[in-house]
Amino acid sequence: MIFAKNIHTPIGDMLAACTAEGVCLFDFIHRKMMDRMVERVKTHLGTEFTYTDHPHLSALEHQMAAYFSGERRDFDLPLVWSGTPFQQRVWQALLEIPYGTTRSYKQQSGILGDEKAIRAVAKANGENGIAIIVPCHRVIGTHGSLVGYGGGLHRKKWLLQHEAKVLGNAQQASLFDMPEHEC
Repeated sequence: MIFAKNIHTPIGDMLAACTAEGVCLFDFIHRKMMDRMVERVKTHLGTEFTYTDHPHLSALEHQMAAYFSGERRDFDLPLVWSGTPFQQRVWQALLEIPYGTTRSYKQQSGILGDEKAIRAVAKANGENGIAIIVPCHRVIGTHGSLVGYGGGLHRKKWLLQHEAKVLGNAQQASLFDMPEHEC
């Protein structure tokens, strides 16, 4: 069974879902791909969503509140991946990006062993259905531009500025005042 609930955040309402093993979905409700992501999770796990609370969802909500208040930088929630082995490698690599820092898609591709696989890494990044916890918002364009975020570039910008401000890095936060570019 997949347990689900909506969680309100300062940057929009998000759909949270989990199994008994861990969180399997956490993304913006109004994301264009949300229906497809929900179907992928249901198909991968072979079950339906039930809107009810679960201890993993309560822990997620508590940890997200602490993240948004600036009290939490890392999450310790069990995760359940619904993706190909390549996607899972990309998502696992995202967990290695430290709070308040960024990497380019090219750097991420290099970390995964093929610097030329930028498009494949970017596509897998976009399929990440566990936003913020799996910090795909920390991946930016090669020249520092804000590109490609399923939750919307305004949210990506907000998240990067939030993390920079929590770290007391006003100069880093101001870097994200630059123009945004869609992929």
